[in-house]
Amino acid sequence: MQAESGSGSGGGEHKPAEPAEAAKAAEPAKPAKPGSRRPPRLTQDTARPEGGGRAAPGGAPAPARQWPLLAVMAGTGLGLLVVALDAWRVGAIIIGLAMIGGAVLRWTLPSVGMLAVRSRFTDLFTYGGLGAAIVLLALMAQPHAWLKIPFLDDVLHFTVQ
Repeated sequence: MQAESGSGSGGGEHKPAEPAEAAKAAEPAKPAKPGSRRPPRLTQDTARPEGGGRAAPGGAPAPARQWPLLAVMAGTGLGLLVVALDAWRVGAIIIGLAMIGGAVLRWTLPSVGMLAVRSRFTDLFTYGGLGAAIVLLALMAQPHAWLKIPFLDDVLHFTVQ
């Protein structure tokens, strides 16, 4: 009995697929039932996130094609350098502002390269929310807070008593 191709018969033989099988494999997967909102049973490919194309033409060098991501990373790196130089509050604010800048870039530019991770809404919510939280926490950190919010003192005193 002869082994089927692809069953590990060895020898490196590769039997070409029949035309009917190749056409069947090339057609997109169909939903489980017509009119169903279920995803296809067999996923053929993964879609890029919205805005996940190149930020510069394909002929540009690789760093230029990803300038939005590099701008956010440069701001974050600058903030980390400032933190390392013992100005932690200013460094944390720079990091938060870099994240907020990433949200602004994601909102305004149609194509941001690898800065696009998920949908536009999710990226805006994540970058903007985390950036705002980092800035607010850096401003409110003790000792000698730069931003004092009176009702937070009352909440703290209520919970401690």
